[in-house]
Amino acid sequence: MTGEAIAHLPAPCALTGAAERTTMEGFLFQASIYLAAAVIAVPIAARLGLGSVLGYLAAGIMIGPVLGLVGSETKDLQHFAEFGVVVMLFLIGLELEPRALWDMRHRLLGLGGLQVVLSTAALMGIAMAYNQPWNVALAIGLTLALSSTAIVLQTLSEKNLMQTGGGRSVFSVLLTQDIAVIPILALLPLLALSTVAGVMPDGSISISTDEVDAAHNAVDAHHGPAAAEAAFAFVQGLPGWGITLVTIGAIAAIIIVGIFFTRPVFRFIHSAKLREMYTALALLIVVGISFLMMLVGLSPALGAFLAGVVLASSEFRHELETDLEPFKGLLLGLFFITVGAGINFELLFADSVIIIGMALLVIIVKGLILFGLARLFKLRGRDQWLFALALAQAGEFGFVLVSFSVTTGVMPNEVAETLLLVIALSMLITPLLFILYDQISKRMEEASGPIVPDEIDEEGPVIIAGIGRFGQIVNRLVQASGFQTVVLDHNPQTIAVMRRFGFKAFLGDPTRADILRKAGLKDARVLVVALDDPKAALSLIAYARKERPDLHIVSRAHDRTDVYRQYQAGSSDIVREMFDGSLRAGRYVLENLGLSEFEAHEAEKMFYAHDRMSVRELASLWRPDVEPSQNKAYVDRAKELQKDLETAFLNRGEEDDDKKRA
Repeated sequence: MTGEAIAHLPAPCALTGAAERTTMEGFLFQASIYLAAAVIAVPIAARLGLGSVLGYLAAGIMIGPVLGLVGSETKDLQHFAEFGVVVMLFLIGLELEPRALWDMRHRLLGLGGLQVVLSTAALMGIAMAYNQPWNVALAIGLTLALSSTAIVLQTLSEKNLMQTGGGRSVFSVLLTQDIAVIPILALLPLLALSTVAGVMPDGSISISTDEVDAAHNAVDAHHGPAAAEAAFAFVQGLPGWGITLVTIGAIAAIIIVGIFFTRPVFRFIHSAKLREMYTALALLIVVGISFLMMLVGLSPALGAFLAGVVLASSEFRHELETDLEPFKGLLLGLFFITVGAGINFELLFADSVIIIGMALLVIIVKGLILFGLARLFKLRGRDQWLFALALAQAGEFGFVLVSFSVTTGVMPNEVAETLLLVIALSMLITPLLFILYDQISKRMEEASGPIVPDEIDEEGPVIIAGIGRFGQIVNRLVQASGFQTVVLDHNPQTIAVMRRFGFKAFLGDPTRADILRKAGLKDARVLVVALDDPKAALSLIAYARKERPDLHIVSRAHDRTDVYRQYQAGSSDIVREMFDGSLRAGRYVLENLGLSEFEAHEAEKMFYAHDRMSVRELASLWRPDVEPSQNKAYVDRAKELQKDLETAFLNRGEEDDDKKRA
C-alpha cells in the first residue's frame, strides 16, 4: 500500500470515536422514543380512566409493531426493565413487618398454593386436549398459572385497593407465585424428554437453528466480569447439599445484614452529607441482593421482598422508599412498553381467532378457579370479583419460563412463540379487567339499594353526625364527661365496630331531615358535623342552621376553603383536621430548639389567636367562584396578616429579652 493510500485511511482513534458517537446517537434516539411515547400515551390513558398500565402498553404497541421505531433491542431492554419488579417487591416488603407476614401464612400456603396447583392442572388438561405431550402441557400449565405481579400491584396501588380484603388476598397469591418460580425452574429441565428435543426416526436429534440461537443467547446472557463468572461456576459446581447450604447462607446473610449492619452503614453514609449517597446505598441494597439471589438460583424478586420485610421496622424505611420510588415507576413503565412493543402482530394476524381465543380461554379458566377459591376462603362481594379478575392473566415470569423451556429442550419453538403471544395478550387485556371490576363494583352499590336506617329510640343534648376517627374522639370525650350523645353514621361497618366496643350508635344518613328529627334536632344543644364528605357536611350545616338558628354547630373542615364555606353556611366552631395537631407538633419543635415549656406554650397560644382572627378577616374576602391565589384582595390581606404575625412575634421576643435583662 502506498504512503498516499495510507494517508487517506482514517486514523484508528477516529474510527473508534465515530463508532462511539454512532452508538451514543442510537442510544439517545431510542431513549427519546421510549420517553416520548410514555409522556404522550400515559397521561391520555389516565385522563380516559384507563390507568397508566394500559397507557404504557399502548405506547409500546405504537412505537413497535405500528410505527416500527424500535426493534429487537426491546428483548434486551425488557430484561433490564424487569428489575422494576424487584424494586417494587422490595418496597412492598418495607410496608410489611415480619408479624404481618406471619399473619398471612394461611393465605400464602392455602389460597396461593391452591391457585397455582389448580390453575396448572386445568391449563395442563386443556393443553393435552389440544394434542400436546404431557410434559409440554405441564410446562404450559406452570407458565400460564402465574399472574403479572407488575401490572396487578401497580394497578391496585393506583386504585387504592391494596388494603381491601380482596387486595390483600391478591398480594398473598402473587407472593406465593413468586416463591413458586423457584421449584418450577428446578422442575422444567426434568421435563426435557427426547420427544421434545426432536428425535428423528433413526435416533438422531433434530434441533432447529432458532433453538441453537436461543441456547447461545442463554449462554451469552451469563457472560460477564471474570469474578461473576467464577462465582456462578463455583456455585453450579457444588453438590446438591452444598447448593442447599449456600442458599440457606444467602438468606441468612440478608437477614443478619438487615438487622445488624444497616444502621452503622446509614450513619456512615450520613456523615458524608451528600444526598445522592442515600440513593446509591438504596440501589446497592437491591442490586446486591438481586445478584446474591441469582447466584444461588433463587428469584431476585423474592430476595428483595425478604430484605424489605427485614428492614420494615428500621428507622430508615421511609428514606429507602423515597429514594427507590422513582426508579420503580420508570422501570415498570419501561417494562410495560417493551411488552407492548414485543407483540408479534404478524403471527397474531395469521392465527388471530385461535390466539385471541386462547388468551381469553386462559383468563376465563383462571378467573373461574379464582372465583371459586374466593368463595372457599370467604371473600364476599367486591372482594371476590377483585380477586378473580385481578389474577386471571398470565404474567411477566411467563416470558422467563418460556425462554428457559426452549433452551432446556422442554418446549418446541412454534409452541413457545404462540405461548409468548398469549401471555402478552392476556397482560394487555388486564387493565380492561380492572375497568370491568369498576363497573361491577358500581352496579353492586346500586343494586344494594338504600340503607335501611335504624329506629332511633333516644335523644340527647349532643348529636354527632359521622363517627370516623374525628367523631370517635369527640364522642368518647363528651360521654366520659357525663353527657349523653346520639351518634349517627351511614356506614354499616363503622356502626358494627362501634357496637362491638360497647358504644351505642344508629345507622342512618345524617343529612336526611327525618333522621335528624328522630335524633332530637329540635331540642339538641350541640350538633357535631364530623362527616368525611365535605359536600355532605356543608349541606348538613346549612339545613341545621335553617331549622335551628340558635343551635351551636361544631364542624370538621378539611382545609381553609372548607372553613370559609362552612362559616358562610352557619357553623359556630370550625376545626381544621390537621390544625391542632400541627400546633402541638410546632410546640414540641420549639421546646427542643431551646425555648422553655412556658415560652413554647405562649408562642402556640399567640399563633392560634392570630390564626383565628386572620381566618375571620379572610373569610369576608373569600369568593367561592375564584381561587384564593387569583383573588388579589385576599392575597394582599393574607400578606399583611403574615407580616403582622411576624412583627408580633418579634416584639414579644424583644419584651422577653428586656425581662431577662431586668
